[in-house]
Amino acid sequence: MIWYKERSLEQEQMDDPLLGKDMIQAVLRDINTVNSLLGGNRVTLKALKRMMLNDPGKKYNVLDVGCGDGTVLREVALMCEREGIEASLKGIDLNADSISLARQKNSDLKNISFERRDIFDLRPERDGCDFVLCTLTLHHFSDEEIVKLIIKFSELAQLGVVINDLDRNKIAYALFVVFSALFMKTRIARQDGLTSIKRGFTKSELLNFSKLIPDLSHRIRWRWAFRYEWSFWHKNMIEQ
Repeated sequence: MIWYKERSLEQEQMDDPLLGKDMIQAVLRDINTVNSLLGGNRVTLKALKRMMLNDPGKKYNVLDVGCGDGTVLREVALMCEREGIEASLKGIDLNADSISLARQKNSDLKNISFERRDIFDLRPERDGCDFVLCTLTLHHFSDEEIVKLIIKFSELAQLGVVINDLDRNKIAYALFVVFSALFMKTRIARQDGLTSIKRGFTKSELLNFSKLIPDLSHRIRWRWAFRYEWSFWHKNMIEQ
């Protein structure tokens, strides 16, 4: 097996725009179950909280790109409520069915909105924010697209960016085969999970990407469960 030496070009079935709302909902339910059991979303929450507490006492605008059904943004809203942090939260996703699910799931929260948008169409003058979040979204893109995305993120975010994505790791792959068989009900979620790992990253790859925006401060750390937290921020705005 040499697949782990380079990022896979295999496409995930979840990226099929014709998948259908019911199947999307079932697959996202499986993904949320795994993230809940393994605590994967905590990587994003802890990094965001750390940045917010380094610049306290203001209202933050947070943009979650590739928001899916809004699970991560909901957890951010609940965290902000616990910590007494005022925030306005927006999630964007290209899939209209995902946005519909996100609106239904989070209709009880007044500080969250969701829009069907293409990440590449975002503009700082229209979509600027304090923080950009990108959880399990970056690996869906090619290296060439990632270069464009991280530059765009740095332009959109006035304070910082939190990327939470997968470690391309043989052990993670083997463990996911077992874990998904026990806890995932949909075939697509099981197959896409393995594809996602093959499309994940090594630390050296993320470091190389970070060199493309040298004017920002970067921190790349391995986190459980086989995740990388890549945070970057404007040097004159936040000291970590």
